[in-house]
Amino acid sequence: MVISGCAVEKRVTPQQESITAPAPVSPYNRKDWPHWIDADGDCQNTRQEMLIAFSRVPVKFKDARHCTVVSGEWFGVYTGKTFTKASDVDVDHIVPLAHAHRHGADKWTRDQRRAFANDFENLVVVDDAANQSKSDQAPHEWLPPRKDYWCEYGRRWSRIKEKYRLWFSSRERETLGVLAETCWR
Repeated sequence: MVISGCAVEKRVTPQQESITAPAPVSPYNRKDWPHWIDADGDCQNTRQEMLIAFSRVPVKFKDARHCTVVSGEWFGVYTGKTFTKASDVDVDHIVPLAHAHRHGADKWTRDQRRAFANDFENLVVVDDAANQSKSDQAPHEWLPPRKDYWCEYGRRWSRIKEKYRLWFSSRERETLGVLAETCWR
């Protein structure tokens, strides 16, 4: 595998590419992953909590209840762009839910899926277009357009997969290894 712009170049052999993942027991269904919950009962779900926590300025709310954020200032780490409208940003799962499902989480309980889907360590406020282009891809398939974030992205991806004991494909590990070697030069 070659990652353009990295100082280290590695190639994946055909033998490494042939390693296949065990088939999930059940098909992925996003409804099986309760996300954007209101864990503390203050009317702000996980998305709203992230928008509040990561805004560079005090946020403005839709109404006096303070449940829904409408504006603030967010730096999109994937693109380097700054956003002021909450509707222009997504809260992305670094390790996507569908990816987690295919890499061991298909056997989790609903409570385990809820915890993963709302774990702040696995969430980041990003440009909605960048999040859509990423979809459920792993680092060997997609990296943020902003190369300055690749090291942090690789570290966070690895930390989350290890925290939840999700398995890594050989191509995924290869890419993460290249990122790690490049980051510590």
